[in-house]
Amino acid sequence: MSEPRRPRSREDYERGLPDYHDPTAGFAGAPPAQSALTLRLVLAVFGVLVCVAGGIAVLAVGAPTWAAVVLFVLGAIALVDIVVIVRRKARGEPG
Repeated sequence: MSEPRRPRSREDYERGLPDYHDPTAGFAGAPPAQSALTLRLVLAVFGVLVCVAGGIAVLAVGAPTWAAVVLFVLGAIALVDIVVIVRRKARGEPG
């Protein structure tokens, strides 16, 4: 049976999670894969800014409203992604 679930600590993430397999670890001297949470956070913030600015610009130009709605929905999705990333980083995941 598997061990009971407990909250993971920063040390657990630094040591590596059980059953995690990085097929490229050590291959030809390659370092183990790193999490890209910070890059993902930067890209999500960029996505929110671009989508909101684009949606406002579309409304200002007088283009079809559906295009602005699509941009605002994509911005909202990026905002949800930011919340998920911040929660993961607060939990102690590296990256």
